[in-house]
Amino acid sequence: MVRVSRLRRKPSKLATASVPTKEQEPFAVVPRKKSVRLTLWPLVAATFFMVSGGTYGTEDIVHGAGYGRAILILLLTPVLWSLPTAFMIGELSSALPFEGGYYAWVRRAMGNFWGFQEAWLSLVASIFDMAIYPTLFVVYLTRMFPWFAEGHRGVMVGLAVVVVCSLLNIAGVKVVSTTSLWLFFALSAPFLLIVFLSPFKIGALATAITKPTSSTVDMIGGLLIAMWNYMGWDNASTIATEVERPQRTYPRAMLASVAIVSLSYVVPVAAMWMTGLAPSAWETGSWAEVASLVGGPLLRIGLIVGGMISGFGMFNALVMSYSRLPLAMSQDGMLPKFFSKLHRRSRAPWVAIVFLACCWACCLGLGFERLVTLDILLYGASLGLEFAALIWLRFREPELKRPFRVPGGKFGAIAVGVAPMLLLAFSIIRSQHEQVMGMSSFAFGLVLIGAGVLAYLVNTALKPLGWAGAKEVERIA
Repeated sequence: MVRVSRLRRKPSKLATASVPTKEQEPFAVVPRKKSVRLTLWPLVAATFFMVSGGTYGTEDIVHGAGYGRAILILLLTPVLWSLPTAFMIGELSSALPFEGGYYAWVRRAMGNFWGFQEAWLSLVASIFDMAIYPTLFVVYLTRMFPWFAEGHRGVMVGLAVVVVCSLLNIAGVKVVSTTSLWLFFALSAPFLLIVFLSPFKIGALATAITKPTSSTVDMIGGLLIAMWNYMGWDNASTIATEVERPQRTYPRAMLASVAIVSLSYVVPVAAMWMTGLAPSAWETGSWAEVASLVGGPLLRIGLIVGGMISGFGMFNALVMSYSRLPLAMSQDGMLPKFFSKLHRRSRAPWVAIVFLACCWACCLGLGFERLVTLDILLYGASLGLEFAALIWLRFREPELKRPFRVPGGKFGAIAVGVAPMLLLAFSIIRSQHEQVMGMSSFAFGLVLIGAGVLAYLVNTALKPLGWAGAKEVERIA
């Protein structure tokens, strides 16, 4: 299928969606060998780690809101935040199952500039996000083996996590997704034991003596953390051409993932509510201590190992997601064409994986803290572009084949993004007090967003006809 690029170069076989001409079909899906395609449940497992990584991270919600309101927050957040996003992703991924996912949708709807901004926002956010997961792995490892906290040993372990995950990703999506599936079972096992043992401890922990906590999270802060814990549903869209029957698989995977992630948060918290443990005993990282009160030291070790699995699994799955952005942009002539090189056997974008892994590895020693405002601002801007693409395509290409549709016609397409955008605006206004490099994280985020415009102008100035020049960019099946 031949596409004509908006970069005004010669006809190219593009990786992602472009506006079709009258002679063209609405879209084309790059065929992949069946052996390297993902089916439903491996995709669900990969999405689980792209979004959640398990029950870790819910502790401060309990501390700030108490059990009852924490459960209410954890139930309402997916309804107002996750389900609308899942519906949007279900429609766009089934209509446009292209490499690069959300980048391809925005580019199709609004052109190269906005497509570039969508990818920029995601890749810049990954710098602040991806360095955390190997660090999280090390934090839990040192709880069992303090030796790793000495000197540069922790950084070396984090580097090893980056290398291993990169090798798994170069081995292909099947290896990554299968690994995610088994990691999901291993991660869930300790929490299932907590749920099983808690009924035998009804009210028994009401007078339990715990270490004083330093958490200052209130109920509104708990809501922000819940939103953060439910972010990232669109990450799975970037591997669309590597999914078996994406038009059918993506909507089902999104809805199944929303349900599984929600249950993984709510059920363990509800189980601990029965024990009578005071909400004030909770703070970030306290699941291990909570587990020791319910099941003893062995269960505590299980939760610590689960924390290591969580960090490893999230990094592993997100490498798969982010590495498809440079691949798709390169195939569209928006980045140097060497990023489109695929591994001969696995068809994985090994150059993009190695390049991004080096960038993330350089950030391991910088000690980034997870900045909720910054993450939500960058993610929110990219998510807003995706909802805009949904609406724009409904009006611009009403005849585009959509195996799954957001219900309610054009009104439904507009209304589905209202609640997520309102929550994003509220969260940004609520948490502008965080500081980064001497300025508010909100202002720092705006600087990063503005840098995306400058990067696009520099990119087009260097190669106004696209990095592929006059040559066709080959789509490798």
